[in-house]
Amino acid sequence: MIATLIFILILSLLIIVHEFGHFIIAKKLGVRVEQFSLGFGPRLLRKKKGDTEYSLNLIPLGGYVKMAGDNLEEYKGKNDEYFWQSPGKRFEIIFAGPLLNYLLGFIFFWAILFIGYPTLTTKVGGLVDGFGAQTAGLKPGDKICAVNNRKVDFWQDLQKEIQKNKSAGSVNLTVLREASQLNVKVSLREESAPDAMGQPRRLSLIGITPFDELVEIRHGPIESIFLAGEKTLELTLITYKGFWFLVTGKLSMRQSMAGPLEIFFMASKAASLGLVAVLHLIAVLSISLAIFNLLPVPVLDGGHIFLLGIEKIRRKPLGIKTERMLTNLGFSLLLTLVVLVTYNDILRRYGENIHKFIAK
Repeated sequence: MIATLIFILILSLLIIVHEFGHFIIAKKLGVRVEQFSLGFGPRLLRKKKGDTEYSLNLIPLGGYVKMAGDNLEEYKGKNDEYFWQSPGKRFEIIFAGPLLNYLLGFIFFWAILFIGYPTLTTKVGGLVDGFGAQTAGLKPGDKICAVNNRKVDFWQDLQKEIQKNKSAGSVNLTVLREASQLNVKVSLREESAPDAMGQPRRLSLIGITPFDELVEIRHGPIESIFLAGEKTLELTLITYKGFWFLVTGKLSMRQSMAGPLEIFFMASKAASLGLVAVLHLIAVLSISLAIFNLLPVPVLDGGHIFLLGIEKIRRKPLGIKTERMLTNLGFSLLLTLVVLVTYNDILRRYGENIHKFIAK
């Protein structure tokens, strides 16, 4: 029940922030907002305030803001309607949704860095047979303090420093063993391993595993801003790289996309790990949602922005029939995508059991 509640709260937060972006800019520009809805299906709550009806619906898998005259069939030429606005102002309304999601992700990354997060130390937990660390005489419990005289405090720093020196074929480690400091030369061994995108990459390894020792890292408020910016940019580049690999066939949809079922399992796992894990999941999902929404697909924000570009070039909007056709096409594509990612989620989680059941 706790996992389900966290899942619903995470989705609701992402949707509310996104739709609030559209809502607040529309109101600022004088566009009449008729509905602000969270979820789909039967209505649970409804309240009218001013021109806007706010509603909470049963299925928390989406939401929408309904503006006056936001489609050509309803547009009556009034100055408080969406289509009365210039293409530039309509762009502001559309872009505000993904922008707020993007900012939410950045803020949550900042919060994680500022309040503190756990990370592994450089203490050796185990040795892999046949690798350089074992040959050089390293032992479980040793703490690696430096790589080629460059200080390392955390496991991720240790990994980065080793990869920086992979062309050398070996590294000099400064090791703390009980009360003694040792200098050990360790040879590197190259192995192939999948990266974050599932693509093969060559890594130079010394053959150690981490000790189960965690420390908490905190950064100052200003430093956290820059680090959060780096994380946001890194996630953005990885996401676009994933889309490119998906389009070019280097990455399958099962590897690159997650649907509601998989997000539920992510939320469950994050809830068991604590607040920092939940904040991290929200940050990643919020930025991913912003980027996905900006894809040039009809019914998505990116699709609307693309049509605005066409309108700007033509100096007039597309016709009602064309708009309706593109909307229907967009909904069909989106529905197909939801079905496919849900199917992939089921296979990812229960594929082995399904195959065993079929075999019987």
